[in-house]
Amino acid sequence: MPQPSIDLRALIDERPFGRYQIFVTALCGLIVFLDGFDTQAIGYVAPAIVHALGIDRSALSPVFSASLVGLTLGALIGGPVSDRVGRRPVLIAGMLIFGAMSLATAFASSVTSLLVLRLLTGIGLGCVMPNAIALTGEFAPARVRSTAIMVMFCGFSLGAALGGLAAAGLIRDYGWPSVFIVGGLLPLAAALLAWRHLPESPRFLIVHAKHPARLLAVLRKLAPDLPEDARIDSGVDVHAKGHASVSALFADKRGRITVLLWVIFFMSLMDLYFLSSWLPTVIHDAGIALDTAAIITSMLQIGGTLGTLTLGRVFDRVPPFKALGVVYLGAAVCVVLVGLAGTSVSVLAATIFGAGFCVVGGQIGANALAARTYPTAIRGTGVGWALGIGRIGSIVGPMVGGVLLALHWDPQHLFMMAAVPVTIAGVAAFTISAVVQREAKLEARRVARTASDAV
Repeated sequence: MPQPSIDLRALIDERPFGRYQIFVTALCGLIVFLDGFDTQAIGYVAPAIVHALGIDRSALSPVFSASLVGLTLGALIGGPVSDRVGRRPVLIAGMLIFGAMSLATAFASSVTSLLVLRLLTGIGLGCVMPNAIALTGEFAPARVRSTAIMVMFCGFSLGAALGGLAAAGLIRDYGWPSVFIVGGLLPLAAALLAWRHLPESPRFLIVHAKHPARLLAVLRKLAPDLPEDARIDSGVDVHAKGHASVSALFADKRGRITVLLWVIFFMSLMDLYFLSSWLPTVIHDAGIALDTAAIITSMLQIGGTLGTLTLGRVFDRVPPFKALGVVYLGAAVCVVLVGLAGTSVSVLAATIFGAGFCVVGGQIGANALAARTYPTAIRGTGVGWALGIGRIGSIVGPMVGGVLLALHWDPQHLFMMAAVPVTIAGVAAFTISAVVQREAKLEARRVARTASDAV
């Protein structure tokens, strides 16, 4: 007698968030930890490179830009490719690329070679992020999906922060190339670990229906009591229409939500990079010592980490895009207050902490919600393109800040302007919430009419 069909969506969503899913989340967190370390590495070693190569610090500006361009290209390319060949291979390939290119950067002898290598490193880094998000989300039950993705993403912030402490010691004892040697060897080792232990997404496997034995092997780690001859059926989430192409992001009434998500990512990352790039300078110019300004600025990431850990549960329990809109409006208030804080260290620390809680926490929340928005067949494409569009904002943000500072804007007006992007992001999030609620009501009416006609 054949085994009854088992719904994959129900199998994942209705079971506890078990040890194997925690292991996958932790491994993805380790991977993005290394991503965060390498993304920030060039900033940590820039002063030492300027001294070693005997160049003006402005000569490194194209190198910084090349890293961001590479991140953009990697996200735009890596997301769609993963929807065709799998999350796992693209994630591992991205790690191999950024690990190898980071190692090569240790031997760079000119600005040109640095620029090319950081561009290629950025492409590898950009491939990793959307796939770590998608893989974590596709293993997590729906009730804790936002929480799992956001906790995993804390690895990036920790990597960026702890990387600074590690870089300081490495540069002092071994010189600036050692930062890139460590930043290259660790991802290569992690790629080997991922190749041996990181599974492919079961949702991806069932959509492509190419590896039934691999699918069953993964699912039996989630559910050891699953019969060896079990027949697995697609759940509603993974059975939704979609093909791995950018045009699919606009099909089946997804166009408006896709555009609004891009607005959120662009505006949010524009504001985040504006703040992280120029806060120390603006605070120092206001009359606060540089070392104190650096400590105060660190509250942005501290607040962001706590915001990430807090907001995940919120997004899993209430209408998520409405909550995201509230968070971004809170960010706007905090950013304005930063400009009004003057030279009070305690007020600046509190307002910057609040800005980090809302801006960084909101952005990482947007990552999680993007993964929840799209069906499995185009999830990598959806997350990758949202991140790619956002990366364009991350390039624009520091440029806008530089222009405003060159025009001698005072802090009050500067931060009032900085509140505009997150306000726009908040409006876009509220609009998505309204669209989703309206479509849910229309679908409920359609189902009710169908049932009535059947009777």
